[in-house]
Amino acid sequence: MEPVMKILKWFFIVFFLVFASLAAYLTLIFDPNDFKPEIVNVVKKQTGRELIITKDLTWTFFPSIGIELGDITLSNPKGFDNVSMLKVNKIVAEVELLPLFSKQVEIAKLNLDGLVVNLETRKDGRTSFDGLQGSSVENKPSQVDDTTTSTGSISGLDIGGISITNTQIRVSDKQAGTEQVFTLDNLSLGKFSLGEFASLEYSFSAEMPDMTLMSQGKGSIRVAQDMTQIQVKDFKITNVIAGEAIPNKKLDITLLTQLEVLLETKQVHLILNELNADDIQAEGKLDIAYGHKIPKIIATLNLGDVDLDKLLPQTDNAEQAEGKSQPETALTTEPDLSAMKSLDLTLALTAKSIKASNMLTSNWVMDLTLKNGILNLKKLNADLYDGKLAVTASLDGRQAVPSYSFEKSVKGVQVRQLLKDAADIDLLAGTANFSVKGKGRSLLPDNIKKNIAAKGQFEIADGALYGVNIPQMIREAQATLSGGSSSATSEEKKTDFTSLTGSFSVVKGVVSNPDLLMASPLIRLSGAGTANIISEALDYQLTTAVVGSLEGQGGGEKELLYGIEIPFLITGTMSEPKFALDTAGLFDAKLKQEAEKVQDKLKDSILKKLGGF
Repeated sequence: MEPVMKILKWFFIVFFLVFASLAAYLTLIFDPNDFKPEIVNVVKKQTGRELIITKDLTWTFFPSIGIELGDITLSNPKGFDNVSMLKVNKIVAEVELLPLFSKQVEIAKLNLDGLVVNLETRKDGRTSFDGLQGSSVENKPSQVDDTTTSTGSISGLDIGGISITNTQIRVSDKQAGTEQVFTLDNLSLGKFSLGEFASLEYSFSAEMPDMTLMSQGKGSIRVAQDMTQIQVKDFKITNVIAGEAIPNKKLDITLLTQLEVLLETKQVHLILNELNADDIQAEGKLDIAYGHKIPKIIATLNLGDVDLDKLLPQTDNAEQAEGKSQPETALTTEPDLSAMKSLDLTLALTAKSIKASNMLTSNWVMDLTLKNGILNLKKLNADLYDGKLAVTASLDGRQAVPSYSFEKSVKGVQVRQLLKDAADIDLLAGTANFSVKGKGRSLLPDNIKKNIAAKGQFEIADGALYGVNIPQMIREAQATLSGGSSSATSEEKKTDFTSLTGSFSVVKGVVSNPDLLMASPLIRLSGAGTANIISEALDYQLTTAVVGSLEGQGGGEKELLYGIEIPFLITGTMSEPKFALDTAGLFDAKLKQEAEKVQDKLKDSILKKLGGF
């Protein structure tokens, strides 16, 4: 036993002496600072920039081998506002020495502090990157012997910690007159080993012309022992976005996620445990297979109550008026939908409620796919003002001018509140059933109105037409014909009906309604008309007839106009319709009726006289 101990003793003595000699040699003979001038000259020759390494490079040997350097500066081209393009305060990299002999990599320390990058674009178009392309000499790629294989591999990887602090990137564009600042205050990885979870956190901020962002994240990361899997567990992200264009000038967003990356099968699995964006809550899942030529994405998203109106920037009347004139000049070319060809997406979405443009829907269920440049909305079902909404649609983005088709139906919808909320129009009330099917080309707003072709039908039960009281208008006309005045007092401008039905077609921006029919116990209204969706002009030529006593809406005397078809006109615009009885036509109809009565009496009288013989 004693000889063995002596051998071990002398082995360690020799090992220590060899290591000490090597360290002394590297320190005394091999000084890394001797290479500083050569490095500076190479950078100067290749880029024309000045590289300054102020502090001396220092070695560390045991128990780790590493190097430390600091105060490094790379200059910007001459004439730029910032003299330096890149600054580094300190870089420290150390690797544990002894584990290397066992093919294990243990990084004792990896620190980067005070990295500052100044990127500038001058008014003449010059940028901080000019001259950094390197030598124009083409370097031939080295030949690799495919038959040669590595006989060694890393059996372990341990990291004592990684820390990146006080990093800043400043982007200045003199042409656009903008400046953006991105700051990474901290990015740290705790003690890390393969197969074990390690802490991971960051703190980041950004200052942009129209908004600021503050973001923090904290969680755990794990790399599998065979390095085929990466997991991020319980990663919580907190974002604060502020700016004039942000709703309420500030938006708080928090997320809690789980992430798994499978490197061999090239798959990513993301679980969104929770998302909170002010009043919006959500959860979901995302699966990506990125090994295909076109990545395959399958996503589900479950939303709570969503008020999109709160998320839209508030603008005053002057800005809104200005905004209306901009699209006419800005939207002159079709949107580029070529990116749709590079996606294979399947999305399932649900929402408790969604409010948009002041219109409220609830219980959303939506399924859509995007593949080969075609977006297919397979299903969109929702509750809409006590009724049901069902929509299917498709968008083909493979051509320069996109094409689309759609089919939509609503059943049992309370139309008055819908029109009030959606368009601030109090025109029509009742329980509505509506269906339409159509198609078109072009996504430019003006072209949508011009090119859409559709057919549909509608039915409204137990409703009212607001803004006009047709029975009262008839009574006033009746009083005029009888030579008196109407005894009815001023009433609400409303016409009740039991049903309002019709069909329609849309061609070249004009909605044609050939068979409008409104029925009630008092009157009947029928006819045809058009509505121009480009100019919003209305043109309806209708006839109305009294079929019952007008007492139901204020009438009292015997109806002189009973059975007479009275011309009734609807003109104006969709937002401000105008209703009028055709008085001249009414007099003609009444005169014709009276003439027919006189003729009938004359015939009866003649027949009686002839019958007396």
